Amino acid sequence: MSEQPSPEPGAEVLAAFEAAKGFMPVGEGLALYAAAIEAGKLGLPLLEVGTYCGRSTILLADAARRAGTVAVTVDHHRGSEEQQPGWEYHDPTVVDPEVGVMDTLPTFRRTLRKAGLEEHVIAVVGRSPQAAKVWGGELGLVFVDGGHTDEHATNDYEGWTPKVAPGGLLVIHDVFPDPADGGQAPYRIYLRALESGDFEEVSVTDSLRVLRRLPA
Repeated sequence: MSEQPSPEPGAEVLAAFEAAKGFMPVGEGLALYAAAIEAGKLGLPLLEVGTYCGRSTILLADAARRAGTVAVTVDHHRGSEEQQPGWEYHDPTVVDPEVGVMDTLPTFRRTLRKAGLEEHVIAVVGRSPQAAKVWGGELGLVFVDGGHTDEHATNDYEGWTPKVAPGGLLVIHDVFPDPADGGQAPYRIYLRALESGDFEEVSVTDSLRVLRRLPA
């Protein structure tokens, strides 16, 4: 009997995740990793929308490495709404001084290099809806963690959810049922997925929701 991969990352991967710039707490990261390990059994790519500086990409990349597949991460690297100057999550260290706008791509590349996971990742630099239009294959996992406006969350849901293979996983971050805890756009697409009848809920870890696509 072949040994099943552990649903937890090794110490070096976890340390790289914790050291990386980003916002995902460890508990949610472990839940994402467990989902990626499970989805990896399908042998299909694992895709995330919203790279930022690569904190969660580390986990998807290691899970992809262990499954013999690849992690794909999609981001324009100019920052989401709440990361722009004057907003709560703005980080001036990721502003390109030459052009005066955010550019998280160099930091992301350093993150992957330090973690030793560059070869297991395909970075798509561009807008999520455009990337979704040209992506033709099925995906084992789609992790939605991009822009948190209704427009962006809806585009991510409509663009990528149809590409989740039967038995594959849809993971949505920053799902807050109570408006006092955060924006409602991710919560609304989470409800939409459940109400579609195409998905069943697998796990809830703080603001992270994992859903499985049901067989057709």
